[in-house]
Amino acid sequence: MDRDTPTLEYASELGRLLDDGLLVANSGGTILAVNNAAVRLLGESVVGKNIAEVVEYDEATEKLTRLANDDIDKEFVFQPDSAVRREFKVRIKQLKNSLVLVLLMDMTLQRNLEKVRRDFVANVSHELRSPLTSLAGFIETILDNEIQDHETLVRFLKIMDEEAKRMARLIDDLLSLSRVEVDEHIVPSETVPLLEVVRSVIHSLENRAKRREMRIDFVDKRPGGSANPFMYGYSDEINEIFHNLIDNAIKYGFEKTSIFVHVNAKRNDHVIISVSNFGDQIAEKHLSRLTERFYRVDKARSRQIGGTGLGLAIVKHIVNRHRGLLTIKSLPKGKTTFTVELPVINRSERQNAST
Repeated sequence: MDRDTPTLEYASELGRLLDDGLLVANSGGTILAVNNAAVRLLGESVVGKNIAEVVEYDEATEKLTRLANDDIDKEFVFQPDSAVRREFKVRIKQLKNSLVLVLLMDMTLQRNLEKVRRDFVANVSHELRSPLTSLAGFIETILDNEIQDHETLVRFLKIMDEEAKRMARLIDDLLSLSRVEVDEHIVPSETVPLLEVVRSVIHSLENRAKRREMRIDFVDKRPGGSANPFMYGYSDEINEIFHNLIDNAIKYGFEKTSIFVHVNAKRNDHVIISVSNFGDQIAEKHLSRLTERFYRVDKARSRQIGGTGLGLAIVKHIVNRHRGLLTIKSLPKGKTTFTVELPVINRSERQNAST
């Protein structure tokens, strides 16, 4: 084994630079060294085991145990038997001195993203097909001159108008979601007066709340009447966060109840804004999925009140872009609270940003 030591040390050093798992084995398949990524992916005590115990693949085992075979290069997919579905791309390469490198590339995230994309396309197709089918049916009926009275024609046209507006809302939300997802990794550089934006949103939605005999109470709980906090962000996107949250509170809250928008401070560099309403309790199993695209607790009711199923997904991505945190709680008595924690900048930092 002495003559293999320099190569083994080189391979081990290379492994430290990789985010993918790297195993170094001898020609018989015994694992001699692993990097930290491999330990993270496969667990402790991997060294000393045969590669066949770790990567269960008959053809790979055969390749590793045939000394006379120089064509040991191999690539295949490996899915370990575990409760959580994972998928690895495995590459095997024979080095000098009969050492073998086994590279494990975790493809789980990529596969999950591909599934999300497929599901997204399927969901969009389904969401668009429903209003399109409805529109096509009414248009065909009108063109065939099957409408005999003006009252029925007006009723059909109103339904068509609602379906067209539903499609327009869906397309607008899809464009918003696409935009914020693309730019999510870019930290905003402009400054925004956070509470001015929130108050503006409340003012714009007050009439909608009044139509359901609801009121929106804004309460600033920060000590000592703190000044209006500024943050790095984009006003339109911050507006979209709270417009979606307060609009949802109006839609899903019971009539003649109040909506509370509370502001709190967390240290000096974060502001917490919560939006609460009183309606049906959201079961615990739904809470973690509310920000998924097109996920609805009650699909029929959501469509009836004009929801696209994308609003909270947009909120999540905008909050992420602004390096904030979104949490959701729903109590047995029906009080549901969406809380957004956002980083703010102090006065001196704001002055530096404006100069």
